[in-house]
Amino acid sequence: MTSTDSTDSIDGTSGTTGAVAGSGAEDVASLTRRVEAWIADDPDAFSRNELTAVLQTIRSEDETVREAALEDLRDRFSGSLQFGTAGLRGAMQAGPNRMNRAVILRAAAGLAAYLVDSLGAQDSQPEHKHGLLHRHEPAAPARPKIVVGYDARHNSHTYALDSAAVFTAAGLDVVLLPSALPTPVLAFAVRHLDADAGVMVTASHNPPADNGYKVYLGGRAVTDAGQGAQIVPPFDALIAAKITAAPPAVQVPRAEEGWSIAGPEVLTAYLDAVGALADDTAPRDLSIVVTPLHGVGGAVVDHVLRAAGYQDVFLVPEQADPDPAFPTVAFPNPEEPGAIDLSLAYAQTLGADLVIANDPDADRCAVAVKDHRAEQDFATNSGGDTGPREGWRMLHGDEVGALLGELVASRETSGLLASSIVSSRLLARIAAAHGLDHASTLTGFKWISRVDGLVFGYEEALGYCVDPATVRDKDGISAALLMVQLADRLKAQGRTLVDALDDLARAHGLHLTDQLSARFTDLAQIPLTMQRLRTSPPASLAGSAVIETVDLSDGVDGLPPTDGLRLVAEDGSRVIVRPSGTEPKVKCYLEVIVPVASDASVDEVTEARHTAAGRLQAIRADMSSALGISPA
Repeated sequence: MTSTDSTDSIDGTSGTTGAVAGSGAEDVASLTRRVEAWIADDPDAFSRNELTAVLQTIRSEDETVREAALEDLRDRFSGSLQFGTAGLRGAMQAGPNRMNRAVILRAAAGLAAYLVDSLGAQDSQPEHKHGLLHRHEPAAPARPKIVVGYDARHNSHTYALDSAAVFTAAGLDVVLLPSALPTPVLAFAVRHLDADAGVMVTASHNPPADNGYKVYLGGRAVTDAGQGAQIVPPFDALIAAKITAAPPAVQVPRAEEGWSIAGPEVLTAYLDAVGALADDTAPRDLSIVVTPLHGVGGAVVDHVLRAAGYQDVFLVPEQADPDPAFPTVAFPNPEEPGAIDLSLAYAQTLGADLVIANDPDADRCAVAVKDHRAEQDFATNSGGDTGPREGWRMLHGDEVGALLGELVASRETSGLLASSIVSSRLLARIAAAHGLDHASTLTGFKWISRVDGLVFGYEEALGYCVDPATVRDKDGISAALLMVQLADRLKAQGRTLVDALDDLARAHGLHLTDQLSARFTDLAQIPLTMQRLRTSPPASLAGSAVIETVDLSDGVDGLPPTDGLRLVAEDGSRVIVRPSGTEPKVKCYLEVIVPVASDASVDEVTEARHTAAGRLQAIRADMSSALGISPA
């Protein structure tokens, strides 16, 4: 969730939105007036009652209770949700700095106004008939077309219906997807239906209390390589300006009907497009455990794999059905510790070959495999009675990205591979080895997916685009199919995905990556942490002198400026530090490269991995010290 202190805010207020900070009586009175004004303009009774109850609490005689309520209100009204990673995202509560119906209504009104204004009537064109020049009245322009999708989180369907009602009232041609579906289906529908825009109501892998609003532009709104991708500047600022100009939520016009509900053919067309990626030569001899982590991808992934000929597909029972409470995981993100423990235990019980985990909106894909090195490491170190004891481990996003990159590159004779600046440098080496180009982009698929000539793109946060012609975004479902088929072919050779990674190490050197991150409850600490690092960066990484310190906010390598810092050591180790675009975190992306002989044995590759792991651990300690955070 991001906020702003500028006067252009989604709540339509003027002046500095942070002016209520402080504990004086005047500040409380000012805050109270702003809250009461919001309540008067909020069409949702639940939100009105919620804020009214908090207002009553600030009058409590208990000072602790009163101050907690004031702090809550100050945070809700400290700014407003802004377009971050291609849309809005935040906790579902009342107030301008939260996700709620009032915010959604004004966001939809602003997006509709932008589409109507930017896709207005064109000048009439002369017509030649019988050798004479005729000029006729301009035809009415086609109504802007928009597709709306939603996941199974709390309020997602409500926010989608509110959006459809606002878009319809504004004169748009609106198609609402028929049920809670994965984000890749919405991204596919934007291009498949030649829509000018798309909205997906989802908070992806965020906590249960959050929701979000992803915006895509296509059709006539964007006609270059970014057609059907999530929004980037200047579109975000143009839409935000329209949102600022929108009336209070209670005054936003809403239609009671008039939008259409997509039939089953849209999902069928998506399934057919993914199915077309299947390799007929794969033996179909693989046992697969799948978990959607209580999200909307379970049935779709199951269908795709079975349609491709895989019969031994097992959904984790406790996590198979959508559940917005995400009851079995502390955090519904496959990257988080413990998130796939149930999957690993289930896979061990079944004797499965592979685990596939999607995040709740199924645009990300995690892969877990058996790795004899993990089993050996467990024997050496203490651990819990879970998957690692049997040798299971989840592949890092960079490992999956390299495997998929090699797979796609080996099939292509032209085109370009792309990855984000925080992802491993291995993909660039893979591209060069196959005579293909490589592009490094800013973090986020809104940048990766719009690279001209893209045939494959990924970012280390488990996002992969394996079919950019049909889905101009990350797609955890098509990626899952390709990983299953790769593992299937390797199994037929008596090999595994781990062996394929060893092959890449022999060809390009062992690239090992890791992350270090700090989560903040006080968002003001994020820029302070970044400034502290810029002022006093580490002089060495794991004992190797830092020879390059680049402030990414200056704009480097032809990329737009972004908040981040890049450190490169003499031995080739690299660290990139940046604030997360979707979570209140500062993240450090670590990478080391260890040379490996082309004919190295398994033991020699294993030794290189241990060397790299030790170097990464030392870099984690260096960066923890530099940032003043725990290395955990």
